[in-house]
Amino acid sequence: MSSHAAPLRLLLEVSVRSAWRRLVALREQSWLLLGLIVVFLAGYAVLAFALFHFGLRFLGKFPGIGGLLVERLLFLLFAFLFALLLLSNLVISYTNLFRNRETSFLLTLPVPTRTVFQWKLLESTLLASWAFLFLIAPMLVAYGLVNNVAWFFYPAIVVLVALFIVLPGAAGAGLSILLARHLDRRAFQVLLIGALLAVVAVVLSKFRPEVVKDDELETRVLAVIDRLLENTRFAQFPLLPSYWLSASVQNMAEGALRSAGFFALVLLSHALFFGMLATTRLGPAFYEASSVVQSRGSMFARWLWFQRVEERRRATAKLSLLLRPRDWMDAVLGWRGILPSDVRALVAKDLRVFWRDTAQWGQTLMLFGLLTVYIINLRHFTRQLDSPFWISLVSYLNLGACALNLATITTRFVFPQFSLEGKRVWVVGLAPLGLVAVVRLKFWCATAATLVVMQVLTLLSCTLLHLGPARTAFFAATVTVMTFVLNALAVGLGALYPDFKETNPSKIVSGFGGTFCLVLSFLYIVVSVVLLALGSPWGWSPNSMDDFEPGKAAFSWTVFLLMSALAGWLPLRLGLRKVEDTEL
Repeated sequence: MSSHAAPLRLLLEVSVRSAWRRLVALREQSWLLLGLIVVFLAGYAVLAFALFHFGLRFLGKFPGIGGLLVERLLFLLFAFLFALLLLSNLVISYTNLFRNRETSFLLTLPVPTRTVFQWKLLESTLLASWAFLFLIAPMLVAYGLVNNVAWFFYPAIVVLVALFIVLPGAAGAGLSILLARHLDRRAFQVLLIGALLAVVAVVLSKFRPEVVKDDELETRVLAVIDRLLENTRFAQFPLLPSYWLSASVQNMAEGALRSAGFFALVLLSHALFFGMLATTRLGPAFYEASSVVQSRGSMFARWLWFQRVEERRRATAKLSLLLRPRDWMDAVLGWRGILPSDVRALVAKDLRVFWRDTAQWGQTLMLFGLLTVYIINLRHFTRQLDSPFWISLVSYLNLGACALNLATITTRFVFPQFSLEGKRVWVVGLAPLGLVAVVRLKFWCATAATLVVMQVLTLLSCTLLHLGPARTAFFAATVTVMTFVLNALAVGLGALYPDFKETNPSKIVSGFGGTFCLVLSFLYIVVSVVLLALGSPWGWSPNSMDDFEPGKAAFSWTVFLLMSALAGWLPLRLGLRKVEDTEL
């Protein structure tokens, strides 16, 4: 044990010292920016606690079924969070284990393979779980206060949550090794696609909308609630780790300490078993999978094998290869010569880098999967809404949801684009365009791609909410403005706070610049949605057109446009200026 513990302890000490130095270096940053981030984080914690506290008290007041609703909500929340944690650990573990320069460097050192895997497992688990901990902390505090729990509830919850995150961390690392080892096998690919299709079919069948009559909603409310509880019963499957955590929390809050201790011991035993299994037995499997990943080509080249035949044919052709497109991507980008050659080369480079990075498109699929679930549930969420107030409220909440998804995309994928150029950024700067034009090109490419996605999402959501053409056009125009602003914000801050030493996009986003980008994006979205809602031309009452105030609406829209121009132009201008100074 000592031979493995010493290198692992050394890696931990180096990581802690590096984190401490980065924290100390924050003093060199603007105190205004640091203060803004601290205020935002504290504000989120207070606001989330207030909302959870109000919601739990509101549900608890339902006669006869209040406790049941709160219990089901607790089980459902932890079940979904466990699934999201598992996916997040899978993607981040794959990146950290097989697409990370530090991992490749450590494997060349006289460090045991098991130690390298243990370190990366710990790092991936923490990186994938910090947002989960930040999300549930206000909810658990509110749950404890609503139930008037004893003082030991809170330290016990910290221990239970720490044990809980071990299970998706170990499972995600094991699945990433399995995926890396066998991803190039045709049978495994067929099995994986079949499993994904089966999961999609189960989700679609489980969340399909039910036809509910108007009289049922008025006279048979209990029957409707019973069907809702039936559809969420899967969260109470006894073999789910989320069930053990939820049951322990619930029993501890109710004073049933023996039952809470039983489920806590079940969680502890599984965390110890699978944690020990992962840290002691997966090291050799990780090394074998790493050797396979580094020695084989891209799996997409296997799927597109006909391209090799085409390249051989071109090699023997009389025309020069420089005059013909190298593959289908060059052919599409070079269609009718719309894009200049230098722009086409840079766009093709970014697209190929994105396509070859498994973590990037893996998280993209994850995000689009969540958007699909959101769209599916919109069909029956507003089926019975007929009040102008609720229609307006849901429409602006949908605008906020679309904008938050846009902020997620820009922060996660657009912000680290400049930093991902790495230490080779000077090579890109030697392009005929110049480094400033390269950053501008990244902005326009990101804006074009996200604009298509967000317009489709906006049109689909407005159609499913049965909004009229005027409202749909208004929200589509609003999303267009937000798309330009949030992309400019992400590109500008990405150029202002680059991290050329890091190759993992998740770590780049988790730094100071990524956090600041997320904070500003969130504040911009909240203020924009509130302004537009206050100046809504459709009003909030049955006499909406009579209550419409043109002056109030004009003021709200003017402030929104001015704020959008400032929030987008200023960061992008500052970022381009820094890039220009760096280039000079």
